[in-house]
Amino acid sequence: MLLFAAGAAWPQTASPPPALGIQQPAQQAAPAPSAPAPERQENPGLIDEIGKFFDKLPPLKSPQQTIDDLNARAKDAVKDASEGLSRLAKPASMVSGRMICPVSADGSPDCKLGADKLCQSKGYKEGKSLNTDSAQACSAKVLIPGRTRKPDDCRTDNYVTSALCQ
Repeated sequence: MLLFAAGAAWPQTASPPPALGIQQPAQQAAPAPSAPAPERQENPGLIDEIGKFFDKLPPLKSPQQTIDDLNARAKDAVKDASEGLSRLAKPASMVSGRMICPVSADGSPDCKLGADKLCQSKGYKEGKSLNTDSAQACSAKVLIPGRTRKPDDCRTDNYVTSALCQ
């Protein structure tokens, strides 16, 4: 109770003294400047979030635009592939003939060199051996009657008979 009594004793805002029998027009209090309305906190729902997601997606192409893009990509791929193949190798031709394979230093036949010679004889630059043949060549001494054969009387020669030339 003391608090209630003490509260009444504290000065309040000054109110006009009551008028005795005379009424004055009521003064309207000037409106206090209103504080800006608090920003409404955005609390999006599921539908709003889905809408935002669809807004971020790129626009879809029509079926005709998609087909045109695929056709353009296919043309570029074919063009690049054909340019790459044309740079790799010139067309090769197969030739036939008979060219001996020279014997290398270790005694084995070098048919790569024989294929190159066969292709050069046909107007090409180089070649790869496709088919070979071998034959035994003997000296005339073997034909002498009564002579015994020696190991160096005959040799085996290898020949390139067909080659792929460039």
